[in-house]
Amino acid sequence: MERPQQPIEHWLDLERDQLFLWVPVMLGLGVSAWLWLPDPQAWTSIMLALVAVALLALAADRGGRASRAVAIGCAGVAIGLGLIWAKAERVASPALTKPSAVQFEARVERIEMLAPRGIVRLRLVPIRMIDRPGRRSAAALPAQLRVNLPIADLPMGLSRGAVVQMGARLVPPPPPSVPGAYDFARVAWFDGIGATGRGFGPIELIAPGDASGGELRARLSMHVRAQVAGGPGAIAAALATGDQGAIPLDDAEAMRRAGLSHLLSVSGLHITAVVGIVMLVVLRLLSLSPWLALHWRLPLIAAGAGALAAIGYTILTGAEVPTVRSCVAALMVLLAVALGRAAMTLRLVATGAIIVLLCWPEALAGPSFQLSFAAVTAIIALHESPRVKAWFAARDEGWMPWLARQLASLLLTGIVVEAALSPIALYHFHKAGLYGSLANIVAIPLTTFLVMPAEALALLFDLVGLGTPFWWVVEQALRLVLAIAHAIAAAPGAVTALPAMPQGSFALIVLGGLWIALWRSAARLIGVVPLAIGAFWAVSTPPPDLLVTADGRHLALRTIDGEIALLRDRAGDYTRMMLAENGGFDGEPGLLSEHRFARCSRDLCIADRVIAGRQWRIVATRSAYLLPATDLIAACRGADIVVSERRLPLRCQPRWLRLDRPMLAQTGGVAITLATRQVVTVRQPDDRHPWRVPARAAQGSDNLCCSMQGLAKQRQL
Repeated sequence: MERPQQPIEHWLDLERDQLFLWVPVMLGLGVSAWLWLPDPQAWTSIMLALVAVALLALAADRGGRASRAVAIGCAGVAIGLGLIWAKAERVASPALTKPSAVQFEARVERIEMLAPRGIVRLRLVPIRMIDRPGRRSAAALPAQLRVNLPIADLPMGLSRGAVVQMGARLVPPPPPSVPGAYDFARVAWFDGIGATGRGFGPIELIAPGDASGGELRARLSMHVRAQVAGGPGAIAAALATGDQGAIPLDDAEAMRRAGLSHLLSVSGLHITAVVGIVMLVVLRLLSLSPWLALHWRLPLIAAGAGALAAIGYTILTGAEVPTVRSCVAALMVLLAVALGRAAMTLRLVATGAIIVLLCWPEALAGPSFQLSFAAVTAIIALHESPRVKAWFAARDEGWMPWLARQLASLLLTGIVVEAALSPIALYHFHKAGLYGSLANIVAIPLTTFLVMPAEALALLFDLVGLGTPFWWVVEQALRLVLAIAHAIAAAPGAVTALPAMPQGSFALIVLGGLWIALWRSAARLIGVVPLAIGAFWAVSTPPPDLLVTADGRHLALRTIDGEIALLRDRAGDYTRMMLAENGGFDGEPGLLSEHRFARCSRDLCIADRVIAGRQWRIVATRSAYLLPATDLIAACRGADIVVSERRLPLRCQPRWLRLDRPMLAQTGGVAITLATRQVVTVRQPDDRHPWRVPARAAQGSDNLCCSMQGLAKQRQL
């Protein structure tokens, strides 16, 4: 009689070569569990439960694969959870607890020029505070700061390692402004940044720096931009040094909307191009000598030269974590080539993912890790499919059929990659390009096989003053890339916009996609079920009707025609973009005061919206001036929701929600869906992640709990 576990054992035996691919997935599940679960008690409980299940599986092991797979999977999840927890504790550094205006001396660690925005971004290590006469000494500064300065205030000769004296208005690293927005507080915690803000003059250079590497990078960027003008020159500089600060805002936006923004940041594509160019040149030069060709393994020497080029390029472009990840992957490919193994396999991708998660487990939450590994996994999984291999296998044919099959291969690869990356882009950026696969068919080969080799030759021949023809090729090719980007970005329906995607739907999409990509038997089709459920959940999630930022100053209300209207006439570009994206709207937000359903003065707006057969009245203050208490209380009495950046009188009691400064200080930004009365907040009362605790230290967790309970009571009214 067949035992119940035999079919599973048979299936796992068929998939035995694929089991290793799930090791990084299990590590990632552990990291995700730590980010999702709220507090140390939950983290400890899950780890103990996983260890217990792993031990039980080992105890029940009778020589089959199933029990060992369960044990290894549980151990992987527990290790992933422990890795991110340990990393969060290891990088712990005191953060600023409240806004402060301070004078201090600091050493410059990094300089990032953002010329189109007119600012320069400095990463600083404070040395000492400078107390002003007649003023109390401020609290001690965090270990590292990130400060923006107007370019006009930048002192001459500032370089990495310099010591400056300056003033700055600093704030704690901000959490998401509204649910679903960018969480800089989490990123800053793992990056060691304890405060951010804007510097002000006068800025005095106390001691010069000694950063030849940084100066080399800056000089190289300036040299490239001097040879190629405008947007193409800025993109060429980004390809050479990783410096994107000079790219015009309209060009950067067009590249993003066209799905080509990955070309602007140094990633696996660029390192692969550099390695390929160096290996080809070295191999061709060495093969000119018959003696060397007969007595030395030239491919191995070329691979070594490619490895040195990858490392040098990574250092030159700033050695950012995504670039280091790409460099590690390239070195692993070169090692496989040197050992005579297949260069690109899913096992190699899995090994790279394991290395990254062991060193930088927090990278899993960022779009860079997800986009890069999703793209590579999709490409390799597609071309490892036996049917796809048969379609595009080499055969005797004319050049026309060969070219047609190559174009078909590129188009199919682009479509699969776009399908793999779109959910990630929608989750993080709330937008995804529809024509990105078509744009990439032209832009990627153009950048890889024409722009980067021509730029490398231009820099080489510039040593003897003969690089001009190559710079002309670079400029014309990049002008073509930009023309494609602007044309695609301006096409109707070029971008799909969705509101913040529920975490559950994103998890189902990712797990379904991994199930399809990593298995080889017919059981892989099971992954279509969670993938379809997650996709339906995401597209059926209604956009919020009301978004309120954590400071209460900005409010976005959905209009009758589905657009977004802002409370204040003056809102920064970032605020406008952030509210539009998280509201699922692709366009320029309008103003609440311009709509008939709203009545606005300089200090107050009253908006009436009919949603799901019910009329809602929203009252919001729009200035810092105090209104007459009787008028404000009367307005509150007739409102369902009241929003204010300041503390409202106790007698201001709306029918449903009161979101004033004390409440928003504890809940963070708020997203409200009026049809279902769903209220989503950035902060939760039981969230004990380390980057959340300092932000509420001044008020105390008890106050947060009470405020959240008050919000819940208001929602029940």
